Amino acid sequence: MTNPVDEIPDEETPNHPRRAIYLLPNLMTTAALFFGFYSVVQSWHGDLAAAAIAIFIAILFDGLDGRLARLTHTQSAFGAEYDSLSDMVSFGVAPAVLALATALNSLGKPGWILAFVYCAAAALRLARFNVNQTVIGKNYFQGLPSPAAAALVASFVWLAHDLAWNPTTTAVWCGVITLFAGLSMVSNILFWSGKSIDLRRSVPFLAAAGLALVFAFISFYPPGVLFALTLAYALSGYLLALWRWWKKRHPLAKNEKGG
Repeated sequence: MTNPVDEIPDEETPNHPRRAIYLLPNLMTTAALFFGFYSVVQSWHGDLAAAAIAIFIAILFDGLDGRLARLTHTQSAFGAEYDSLSDMVSFGVAPAVLALATALNSLGKPGWILAFVYCAAAALRLARFNVNQTVIGKNYFQGLPSPAAAALVASFVWLAHDLAWNPTTTAVWCGVITLFAGLSMVSNILFWSGKSIDLRRSVPFLAAAGLALVFAFISFYPPGVLFALTLAYALSGYLLALWRWWKKRHPLAKNEKGG
């Protein structure tokens, strides 16, 4: 009797996604998962700066796995599912635990509820992404991507820890940032995905020099610069939505003036 699993082809077809397991992209996913778990462990031990940095390293590996899979044509259904599970740990659980360990725990029940709202929002965001990929298109994400939300929370914690903010001030702003990040993930706001950038094409010299300047700028004061960059990206979707709304309203305003 033939095993039904053996009837599924290794080649990707419209009815049967590729079922093979490829080492390189899944190795990157495993590395992202490791650093997400490492962040939880460091939050547990109270090393908040290390926990925040671990989330950024997880973001780096998470970006590499998808890029490598596309460049080497090793995309698979297994890799997509594994990536989502890894993202839930690294960008859902780890930032929530970090925020709770940093300040939200001092707020009592409202604090851990805020952390859970963020964690649940990350799960909903990842589930919606998995079923809506062909609906939204590749140029935009529907809702704030979970790595960006995690970066926003982690960079804030890192910044507050580095500046030794007052515990009460840290708790209040940590709650605001965590709630904003969580709600942004499940919103319908569109955020630029960056997937239209082709890494295989040559780039002008100025672009390469600009990238080097960005890294130099980040190295100048990592927690502050990373928080500014992630906050700017988190706000960019809302500004883009406001711009689109204004463009739709502007012709009507001109007609009203003309009338």
